[in-house]
Amino acid sequence: MTDRLGPLPFEQLSAAQREAARELIEGPRGALYGPFVPLLRSPQLMATAQRMGEYLRYRGAIGARLTELAILLTARQWNQQVEWAVHAPLAAANGIPQDCIDAIAARRRPTGMAADEALVHDFCLELQQRRSVSDATYAHALALFGEQGVVDLAGLIGYYTLLAMVMNTAQTAVPPSGAAPLPE
Repeated sequence: MTDRLGPLPFEQLSAAQREAARELIEGPRGALYGPFVPLLRSPQLMATAQRMGEYLRYRGAIGARLTELAILLTARQWNQQVEWAVHAPLAAANGIPQDCIDAIAARRRPTGMAADEALVHDFCLELQQRRSVSDATYAHALALFGEQGVVDLAGLIGYYTLLAMVMNTAQTAVPPSGAAPLPE
């Protein structure tokens, strides 16, 4: 697969692209990579998206472990290899068991999930596959995470869906990773 919207030479960047790249590099990500390479073609979109993602990923109401789980579930739904390559190791480092990661990759429901992990799993799959969340899952999420947590979780799924759509369109190159690629 050819990377349709690969890296741009710095000297070819517009002032707006340079500023968007600078903001990204100076933030917690520390580099211009993954979805931000194709998004740089629209610097205002990239700057806006990366600020949303910075909040959802690093400061969102559900915490890093569940955030990484939701990202993996979204990557699997979209067959998004870049997100998987980046976030499967981060999920493991944040406490998601490898057998859970492997089950998600194989499109199986993981066994032995903690109650909060099972809730995130169900919420993500309902929203991605049914395009809604059942009353029971919503009530459980509301009780566990509160309104902000429910909104942050839905926003996280939407944000990583946006990134998956951009990278799937761009055929973004997959970085080296310790994670096995997603099976077809």
